[in-house]
Amino acid sequence: MTQELTPFLKELLSLPGLSGYEGPAREAIAAVWKPLVDEITTSKVGSLHALRRGSGAAPRPRILLSAHMDAIGLMVTGILGGLLRFTQIGGVDPRILPGQPVTVHGREALPGVVVSPPDALLPARLQGKPVDMEYLFVDTGLLPDDVKKMVRVGDLISFAQEPLDLAGDALAGHSLDNRASVAALTHCLKELQHMQHSWDVYAVASAQEETALLGAFTSPFDIRPDLAVAIDVTFAKGPGAGDHRAHPMGKGVALGYGPNIHPFLYKSFKDLADRLDIPTLMDVMPSHSGTDGYAMQVVAEGIPTMVISIPLRYMHTPVEVVALKDITRTGQLMAEFISRLEPDFMSKLTWED
Repeated sequence: MTQELTPFLKELLSLPGLSGYEGPAREAIAAVWKPLVDEITTSKVGSLHALRRGSGAAPRPRILLSAHMDAIGLMVTGILGGLLRFTQIGGVDPRILPGQPVTVHGREALPGVVVSPPDALLPARLQGKPVDMEYLFVDTGLLPDDVKKMVRVGDLISFAQEPLDLAGDALAGHSLDNRASVAALTHCLKELQHMQHSWDVYAVASAQEETALLGAFTSPFDIRPDLAVAIDVTFAKGPGAGDHRAHPMGKGVALGYGPNIHPFLYKSFKDLADRLDIPTLMDVMPSHSGTDGYAMQVVAEGIPTMVISIPLRYMHTPVEVVALKDITRTGQLMAEFISRLEPDFMSKLTWED
């Protein structure tokens, strides 16, 4: 099943779609989702809403599955001698920027590379250390006059690292946070084609999670779901990430546990995964989950919410890494949960911590 999903995920990883400018990613997702759902629309703030109707008697209860589609990136703030100054869109670690290939979205797409001054020319306090973003530039190779014709302040800069297949059925690339979860949600919709489900299912590719949780705050007002599930990534174990906040990659689906998560939903997903022999990991979230789940939980009178995550190494870098089987496991678990949702499920849902 990963063979079917990988080309779509690689396509998403080759697109920009920075936070607040998700158009390219939204169009690609809509094209794949359209044959899998009954209705597809775009919200007023740019989130993609896809409805797959259930078979139960109307009015049917609703479940919202949200995976944010926006990516981190850069924005031009100035032009100096033909080189571009920039700032970040979302959380970008400046340590990983020098040498990165990028695309400058000016009057036309321009290839570029992030560069820094020679170490000896930096202030003494910075020599031999990671370079602050204010000392970094993007070089497009154009002469200064041509740069001014092609690029303006406010133009976007996206990472241009191509997706890379790794050994062990793993994939590296930029924007796997959170397009890996969009792929998992797509897998869920494909699985539901072969399943009966009583509830209406709303798949949402949300906008601006990296900057404002905007889509997660607004889409539930429009859809008014009975339940909400945020699908995102979490830290996988790797260099410097070995404590309880990180999880082994390729070893299962991470189930959020904490105040953003309804305990009955956690138990329901955990029990089902155990019955289906889908391995799971407890993802302890003692406060704000840092996902769409936080926003969806507090919309209107409050929505019972679950967070499901895919372990990912090197988060917020152009070489994020995931295990493809964790993506398909996540999609499978969501589809199986939806197919088992009974019309009276909400009457059984109680908060017992």
